[in-house]
Amino acid sequence: MTTMAARPEYRLLAELEAAYDGLVDSTEGLVATWRASRGAAWAFPQGVVDADWLHAVLMDFWYQDGQDGRSTRSHVGLVAADAAVMEQAARVNAAKQAFAALLARIREQAPSLIPEIKAVLPFRHPGLHGHLSGSGLARLHLKQCWRALPLAPAPVARVRLAWYASGRSIKRLTVRDAEQRLLALDTEAPHVRIQLRKLAGLPADEPLAQVQPQAPLMRANLFFRDPLPDGHARRAMNVALPLFVPSEDGRLPDHNQPPPGPPERRTRARRRDERLEEAPLLPSLRIYRYRN
Repeated sequence: MTTMAARPEYRLLAELEAAYDGLVDSTEGLVATWRASRGAAWAFPQGVVDADWLHAVLMDFWYQDGQDGRSTRSHVGLVAADAAVMEQAARVNAAKQAFAALLARIREQAPSLIPEIKAVLPFRHPGLHGHLSGSGLARLHLKQCWRALPLAPAPVARVRLAWYASGRSIKRLTVRDAEQRLLALDTEAPHVRIQLRKLAGLPADEPLAQVQPQAPLMRANLFFRDPLPDGHARRAMNVALPLFVPSEDGRLPDHNQPPPGPPERRTRARRRDERLEEAPLLPSLRIYRYRN
């Protein structure tokens, strides 16, 4: 007789628990290593910050009351990192990658475990979870666990931060792609059946577009002291978490103070939107036809 612990899905759960422990332990190690380095740190919009701030934002694995499950909280900042700190930050990203890979396997092989994962993992580290009970932060936000730390690949002369508000992303789909997405919904629902009939009337080779609204994000333009091996002297990175920049003297590169909020008008997506019909073909999936 197969015991519960021997069932494949519970072996996956045990592996994920170990991966979560590794993620927490490596993150604690990163904060401790940076604290000992006495490097500088700056956060937007607070200004100069310390290791307690870094610990709080790197361990922000939780939902807030009313938070959309598809969204994540941003913690924009810069952290001066010596070689030991950069090495430990790379270990954290490796732990995050391992956690994400196991989670993807579980979603594919045993998706019914996901609610249990969110309920069980927080209690593995009572010090992290204890102060959250009753505060609306006791549910684990899996994406906030595995999103990677941004790491500058070389010493940076200056950083320019700017809001990027594209408004929406547009993903090209085939008719078959759209059909598969519709079939994953409740096909007994009248509105889904109507959309399937609409789709059936299209040529199989007609391209479609799925539109996804995007929240504004902060982008960092890095200007390196010396060109990278590929010859580039600058690079742009999205920075939803603190950016670690190599710095042996513990000082931060020159950086700007971006505006407190994103621009009200979106800029680049408009031209792509104008190629789409005004009304969605499949409202349930935000899928549009291209204009003729």
